[in-house]
Amino acid sequence: MTPKGEETSAITLPERITGALVGAAVGDALGGPVEGYSPAQILERHGGRVHGIVGPWNGDAWRTARPIAPYHKGDGHVTDDTLLTHALVRVYAQVRDHLDAYAIAEHLVPDLMTNPRWIPELQSEALPLHRIFLAEKWLVARLHYGHVDPREAGVGNIVNCGAAMYTAPVGLVNAANPTAAYTEALDIAGAHQSSYGREAAGVFAAAVAAACTPGATPDTVVTVCLSLAQDGTRAAIEKVCEVASAHSEFESALTPLREAIAPYDTVGPDYRQPSLGARRPSRLHAIEELPIALGMLLVSGGDYRTAVLGSVNYGRDCDSIATMAGALSGALGSEIPADWSKTVSEASRLDLWEPATTLAQVTREIFERDVRRHRAHEQAMAGLGVPACSD
Repeated sequence: MTPKGEETSAITLPERITGALVGAAVGDALGGPVEGYSPAQILERHGGRVHGIVGPWNGDAWRTARPIAPYHKGDGHVTDDTLLTHALVRVYAQVRDHLDAYAIAEHLVPDLMTNPRWIPELQSEALPLHRIFLAEKWLVARLHYGHVDPREAGVGNIVNCGAAMYTAPVGLVNAANPTAAYTEALDIAGAHQSSYGREAAGVFAAAVAAACTPGATPDTVVTVCLSLAQDGTRAAIEKVCEVASAHSEFESALTPLREAIAPYDTVGPDYRQPSLGARRPSRLHAIEELPIALGMLLVSGGDYRTAVLGSVNYGRDCDSIATMAGALSGALGSEIPADWSKTVSEASRLDLWEPATTLAQVTREIFERDVRRHRAHEQAMAGLGVPACSD
């Protein structure tokens, strides 16, 4: 269950970072095998709701059932959401400071192109570039081959959740400072996304930072998101969370949440056949994943198991929704089922805890550097006749 009240103030930063990153990876793995399907289809396929780790949708035919995506989704395998999240952690470990769009070009892109790693869904070692979705391959096409200004490289890409799904580390590096997380994520995401896809990356990072604040609750996280989000993203979060607040379990919320996000979602009712207006820049629309993840966070009261299972059984892009909901509830301090994390770690051949240990150390270094920078600024302002604040 999620710690309540004063208990959340006792959760340390390393614990919150571990909760967020492990929680995101486990949510990703649970959502992968039912991604792209509706709640009704999931119900029929599994003879009820999904309550844990399940096998591939097409069973042993996972490699050939959908030739365009010959991936072993299921059995505890993480997807590209986690692969990119861990890649971003590695960039922070290299730079050991705040990141910008240039860091994506200089560090993330080479990591995707040149370092073979075990890819759980391919059941083999390969370059991460060979697994990521076309909208993420855009990073390599534009930054490595196109030599586009990193701050503008996201323009022209399809607008989706691709940048948002791996920005939890940005929120963790800026723990308890949502505005800084929002600003940094927007800069980073400029290399990958534009319009409401870029906005979602900023707001999700801010949500993770807000969830790391002592005493944070699902309500305070949503309040922070609404204070920073712009345009259709803000409107979608407000509407979805208003609907979510009327539910205390995910089953009754599945249809109302979809109805709430539908006016803002450009993909349309058939997830595998997007509408003609899908994924195009707009100030009126929003990605579906972030508002639904925030809605499930409210429905669950911050409880990890409920938030993730609600996200998984929602279907559609549920691996990304569960990634976000898992990161947020994990950062709030809700316990991640140990059997889930153990199975995902073993099945994916990934140490889910090592990236958290690394990022916790880097976050501490960055915070100490920020303090020194702030003090230098204070001294400079004092030299300009502006006294330091007394409170």
